[in-house]
Amino acid sequence: MAYFERMRDVIHGPLRQDLLRQRTDAGWQIVSIEWRRELPGNAPEGAIDTEDVPYGLRLSDDCQRLEIDPQENATLVQMMELLVQDFPFSAVVSDLNEKGFRTRDGKRWTPVSVFNMLPRLIDVGPRIFSTEEWDRRREHFAAKVG
Repeated sequence: MAYFERMRDVIHGPLRQDLLRQRTDAGWQIVSIEWRRELPGNAPEGAIDTEDVPYGLRLSDDCQRLEIDPQENATLVQMMELLVQDFPFSAVVSDLNEKGFRTRDGKRWTPVSVFNMLPRLIDVGPRIFSTEEWDRRREHFAAKVG
């Protein structure tokens, strides 16, 4: 049975022909296009907004559950790694932006946006780093300091 990898591109601005060409040259096929537009008034009762989906997760293709968003999860891991090493927010922001990590809405990270992620990092910390992983990292950091 065939195995398929899926990827989601978040498009900010017009869809560029070079992006389509780049993806097809890499073997990707378009399987869906999602459109959106802003409507006047408030959202209907019970509607799911991306603001309701915690950073690092996304709605599954069947819309029945949340699943890990690989790109956002990588951002969380990098952010956690730097904060655990006691880097200041300004250094975390520089590192994330230099490596091309962006906020969910495609903007560059700022000290305030990183600070606002602290509750989410507390939530995902145990999942990101298992106890063994934390022990290994603690030994690594202790060796650097000592």
